[in-house]
Amino acid sequence: MYYPYFRGKQYELITIRETARIFASQSFIPIIEPVKEQLTGLKKTLEAICAVDAQAIVLINPQLGDHKSNGEEICFLLSNEFKSSPNIIKGVLLTEDLSSEDAHYLLKTNDENGELALIHAGFSEAKDLAAKIIDQKNISTSIFLEDYCGKLYRRHFKGHKKRILIRDGFQHRSRNADHPPVEFFSDLHVTFNDEAMDGFGDFLIVGDEYSETGGPAYTIAIHLTFIDHDKDDEMHIHHFKSDRQDTPKDPAGKFAEALNKLIAELKKPKNKIRETSAIKEFRSLHSTVTWSSFLIPLS
Repeated sequence: MYYPYFRGKQYELITIRETARIFASQSFIPIIEPVKEQLTGLKKTLEAICAVDAQAIVLINPQLGDHKSNGEEICFLLSNEFKSSPNIIKGVLLTEDLSSEDAHYLLKTNDENGELALIHAGFSEAKDLAAKIIDQKNISTSIFLEDYCGKLYRRHFKGHKKRILIRDGFQHRSRNADHPPVEFFSDLHVTFNDEAMDGFGDFLIVGDEYSETGGPAYTIAIHLTFIDHDKDDEMHIHHFKSDRQDTPKDPAGKFAEALNKLIAELKKPKNKIRETSAIKEFRSLHSTVTWSSFLIPLS
């Protein structure tokens, strides 16, 4: 039902490995777009997925990162290490620069009796491709990135067994300091059936925007989603920000400031944050770290 979209950087892959059992127990299926040349981390992650009998979709033609011009190494890894595994599904990313002939070729050359998934991300020849693959029975999943796929486009693939809608709920801002304390994230988890979909997904609290570079943050922020039962079960997001925002110095201390605000929210009797394993980890961090004198005292 839930298909979170990950870019395959180191920490994203570690996240999937460490939460593989949760994915398995809840039938979550991560979508992984490998962006780093070295595939050792991806292999370890897929092995962890298989070990708990979960599933994952791996893009064989990434649009971003080190494999964006050639996905042969990804195909080689999947075909040789996971060929007999029903847990790993090859995904073909359909973008605006891909013709129906190119897409059909990718699908046919990776037809190895395993399941294939289509990830629709700006492709413009839906009608033609749908006609070409009508007899290719192992293509059972269509995943639509909402910003690129209108309802007319989606109609061409309505025969697929699983139709998933991915929505980017994270509001991108140039600086962490510009985030409000709380804002709307998504309602797709309660409305995907209204969209004639079988499941939903998002880009988590990272968002669809991708960057291969980065630098020290002036403001440290902890982004935390929660369900608001007073607003028809909409999902909202807390942005707990550090107090100091004028220099990139002392990121650890700034994280402590942000974490202190999260803990203060948890102490409120009517807070709406679910007590997940992540929250338990935040509590553990807060209780075991020796806090600096600048932290706001909790009442």
